[in-house]
Amino acid sequence: MTVSFASRATVPSHVTSRRLDDELVLLNLDSESYFGLDAVGTRIWELISSSPTLAEAYRQLLSEYDVTEAPLREDMEKLLAQLVDSGLIELRPA
Repeated sequence: MTVSFASRATVPSHVTSRRLDDELVLLNLDSESYFGLDAVGTRIWELISSSPTLAEAYRQLLSEYDVTEAPLREDMEKLLAQLVDSGLIELRPA
């Protein structure tokens, strides 16, 4: 899956979440499947679900974490693909 960082992520109405300390559990009510995020994944979720574009979330993560651009982009693309495949987010034009 190719991810355009000019897109924005939206959370479908059939997805709910519950925070447990610094982790997040996402539940797809349609498929009755859940997806767990660690602390970094939770921060990515917070930013992608509230930022106008994935690029803005990416820039914010670069400023918050001691990471270089390429590995962060690859990790975000992998997580985004998993979230889309699980029906937990939809990517739309910004």
